[in-house]
Amino acid sequence: MIGKKPFGRRWRKLRDGVATRMFNTRLGRDVLINGIGSRVLSMTVDCGDHIMSFSPSDYIGRKVFRKGNFDRDHVDRLLAILHERQLLRTASTLLELGGNIGTQTIYFALSKAFHRIVSVEPDPRNFELLCLNIEQNKLADAVTPINCAAGDKEGEIDFFQHSDNHGKSSAMRQSNNDHRIVVPVKPVDTILKQAHARFEEIGLVWMDIEGYEPRACRSMEVLLARRIPLYLEFSPAFYGPVKAAEFVLYLARFYDDCLIFREQGFTLAKVAAIPVNEPQFDLLLFNSAVEEVAADWNA
Repeated sequence: MIGKKPFGRRWRKLRDGVATRMFNTRLGRDVLINGIGSRVLSMTVDCGDHIMSFSPSDYIGRKVFRKGNFDRDHVDRLLAILHERQLLRTASTLLELGGNIGTQTIYFALSKAFHRIVSVEPDPRNFELLCLNIEQNKLADAVTPINCAAGDKEGEIDFFQHSDNHGKSSAMRQSNNDHRIVVPVKPVDTILKQAHARFEEIGLVWMDIEGYEPRACRSMEVLLARRIPLYLEFSPAFYGPVKAAEFVLYLARFYDDCLIFREQGFTLAKVAAIPVNEPQFDLLLFNSAVEEVAADWNA
């Protein structure tokens, strides 16, 4: 009996050391995060220059746990293009429609590219984590969170919470498993007034709102008329080909040029020529030629 306890301790130490080394790999983290049960509601991880809290049952949270970030390279790429083309104004405000849990919000804030960020998120699950991530990274002075959807008129809308990808929650039902709730909707001018921000301050609009983009754009024509750079997820799969074509014609009233972002890189195009026969891609709308920038990045 006397010899069993030291052996047991040695075995546990060896076992724990092997487990620690394994779970410190990307494969190990993948196994760990996918094995966590429903009793764990949230986790917080050190991501290097910031910390991030998330739900381990959510796609974005699992990706943050495995990689340490969620598409941070998209933010870095966009900022590099905006800097290269001198499209970023000094001391301007970023209007972020679709803040989710604050991944991109934090990346933009850490970049110091904007004096201030107004982050709008309708899903109460995401909004709670958005506020927590702003607070625990000591960014409350730089980021103002607003809990609502952005639309063309004030009121309420049905909102469908995606079960395992909170970033896919939307005003449009995508699955029979989606949970319907009601959220407030406000025009962008009302949102900015609530945040004590002015149209003149906005230097970039970042929009990822799962098919609600056309309605949101119609509530901020003042910004579009000022040709403020607009980065958005363009989703013909949500709009349908007819509505997508109408949305393209609407955007072409304000912008001449765009970059179309796909997995293999991005291409320069005229806004009027944005394709409506692809499911989804990202766009940067502006009024300045960027042929050389696109060539450099795609190389």
